[in-house]
Amino acid sequence: MTLPPKPAARQGKVSLWRYARLFRQDILSAQPARLYRAWMAEFRTPFFRSFLINDPGLVHEVLKHRPMDFPKSNRVAEGLRPLLGESVFLTNGAAWQRQRRIIDPAFEGGRLRDTFPAMVAAGAAAVARLETMVGEAPVEIEEEMSHVAADVIFRTLFSIPITHHVASEVFTEFRAYQRSQPILNLAAFLPLPRWLPRLHRPATRRSARIIRSLITHLTAERMNAIQDCKAPNDLATKIMTTPDPQSGQIFTTTEMVDQVAIFFLAGHETSASALGWALWLLAAHPEAQERAAAEAAALSDRPQFGEISQLKFTRDVFREALRLYPPVPMLVRETTKPERFRDRKLPKRAQLVLSPWHLQRHERLWDNPDGFDPDRYGTENGKDCQRLAYMPFSQGARVCPGAGFAMIEGPLILAQILRRFRVAAIPDRRPVPVAYLTVRAKDGIWLRLSRRQG
Repeated sequence: MTLPPKPAARQGKVSLWRYARLFRQDILSAQPARLYRAWMAEFRTPFFRSFLINDPGLVHEVLKHRPMDFPKSNRVAEGLRPLLGESVFLTNGAAWQRQRRIIDPAFEGGRLRDTFPAMVAAGAAAVARLETMVGEAPVEIEEEMSHVAADVIFRTLFSIPITHHVASEVFTEFRAYQRSQPILNLAAFLPLPRWLPRLHRPATRRSARIIRSLITHLTAERMNAIQDCKAPNDLATKIMTTPDPQSGQIFTTTEMVDQVAIFFLAGHETSASALGWALWLLAAHPEAQERAAAEAAALSDRPQFGEISQLKFTRDVFREALRLYPPVPMLVRETTKPERFRDRKLPKRAQLVLSPWHLQRHERLWDNPDGFDPDRYGTENGKDCQRLAYMPFSQGARVCPGAGFAMIEGPLILAQILRRFRVAAIPDRRPVPVAYLTVRAKDGIWLRLSRRQG
């Protein structure tokens, strides 16, 4: 059976300048093939040393056991700060701890049940849009999944659908931003002084300004509604009214804009990526699609929260899509003091690259690492690897607070779509994975839709 698409690895050594250019275009194909088997690899530049770590024990050491010793690297922040400001995704230390104390209660189990009807409504709206696309003409399903994921975010966060004029503008501008902003910019490779302007593309800066302006408008409106006791009981209200249990302070409007920006990036971009790839994988594997469709057929017309537990195979399909195509392919941490990993000396401020992309396809860990196999999670190898080498949402203290949210949203949306439609791959339009802000398809993911009978 043909394996799902995977970028061709870089062949041989290249100069630092050439590597930076390749990295800026696509970080996946810029990497050598040996990283799929290596436990640890070192990369030297004139300005810093970087170590990619695939050893599960060391990954857990960095992310779970000693997270405060390995803060997020500012090299990643260089490229994302125009949009994300001082959001929880970029901060470290006391600032990050305070932000998580305020944000985490909004994503506790009980709150997921409260947001579920909004997810169902967004999925139903997506099905209605897809109804108009049934036929011989191919559908760019990645764009449609971006649409529904954005709809989920706006309905659960601000109680407005994607058709709201502000939500629609944010979605349009974010689409432009996602295509123009690489994960790393030049400042990630060169030690530029703080006062020197970062070389962001004009289109990137423009989109970031527009998005933040629109989010500021929504946030200020919600702040006024809270003060007038007229705010809906959604995620934005919960986060904006939750005080830090240590200081008693709540987020200011500016701080909330930063957080909404990362909620949209994390909740919209990552879900859209995973849903698009999951549907392509199901289209390429009809027998798996029919198993998932059978689960979907057992759902009620307006699914209730408790019915999600019935989608066991669909959940494994979504889990497998996250393994093969982790939306955030690489995490970067930094050493705060000299370390010794696998008999190698790591200097202070060394860059530690933890790569879900490579770890989740590691040839010495996973059986059939590049194959699509949702049933692997019932095997001993699958269970072990899920515990040791699976981290699409990161791990430890800095695990994505919306991980539980995503694992409900993903199977639900897939089930709502498969309950109504059959998806078919187009042989001459295999998607090519590339890393923009998240792992997407270079020219989109194209499928054909047909209605299911009965």
